[in-house]
Amino acid sequence: MLLVGGATACESGKKDGSGKAAGASAAPQPSAPVAGGSATEALTAAYRKTSAAKSAKVHMTMKMSGALGGEGIEMTGVQGWDPQVMDITMKGGLGTTGIDSMRMVMSKDVMYMEMPTDSPLSAAMDGKRWMKLDMKAAAEGSGDAEALKRLGGMGGMGGMGGMAGMDQSQDPAKQLALLLASPNVKLVGSEKVGDADTQHYKGTLTFAEMLAANEGSKTLPEADRTKLTEAMKKAGIKGYDMDVWVNKDGYPARMKVGIGTPEGSVDLDASYSDYATTATVQTPPENETLDLFGKLKELGAAGAGAGA
Repeated sequence: MLLVGGATACESGKKDGSGKAAGASAAPQPSAPVAGGSATEALTAAYRKTSAAKSAKVHMTMKMSGALGGEGIEMTGVQGWDPQVMDITMKGGLGTTGIDSMRMVMSKDVMYMEMPTDSPLSAAMDGKRWMKLDMKAAAEGSGDAEALKRLGGMGGMGGMGGMAGMDQSQDPAKQLALLLASPNVKLVGSEKVGDADTQHYKGTLTFAEMLAANEGSKTLPEADRTKLTEAMKKAGIKGYDMDVWVNKDGYPARMKVGIGTPEGSVDLDASYSDYATTATVQTPPENETLDLFGKLKELGAAGAGAGA
């Protein structure tokens, strides 16, 4: 299970009478909801509005309990989901790196991580401040770009997409689409989120139901989807508990996902605000970045030359 984060901003424009950004294509539609009724209608409206908003500020925590327990992770910043971009600061959960916090920026399938000058990792940075991870270039170099593309599309709940899926995995519109696939989605009641009045909705999904509802999984061959489902069953991951609190403006103010395993649970809790706020992602200049995969390729070529 890899931690996944939110992502940064993008443009918002004038909107027509439907609430859709002018000049933009219509918001994608989620798979046909399993359940019906007013809860489904409200969440479908929230899905469409969130898809059109394209960006929001986010504050997210990830906590693990039981044998999975460890230091919690907190992420704060801004994210966009059309296009997929992010600019967040992550605190905690950085293991033995000696780093207390790290800023991460993603744009055009490239992740940049800022290394604190006093961190143990900075010594290997050739005097650069940022580490660059171009997952697409790495996959193309390995000859398996299509495999990475499929994995990136699997960002959904639980971060199955790994590093390539970090930008997608906390897209609130995609989470709403998954919740709409729950066969038992329901309205819990009115609740406060901070100072805001919200409506709390809840549903559960088995892993098989989540996989069927995830658009990214549809690019996988049937045999691979079956293997994934069987692997999750063997791991004891039965499903997902999902909650969303929708504010009076029709946007998710808070979203929670709980994933239970025999070893413990993983809980993701995200709060969103300032939907459709224009923001830009400033990627670092090339002279301040160290291309990790480029460096590894260079070292590999040097090692091969020495061996020859």
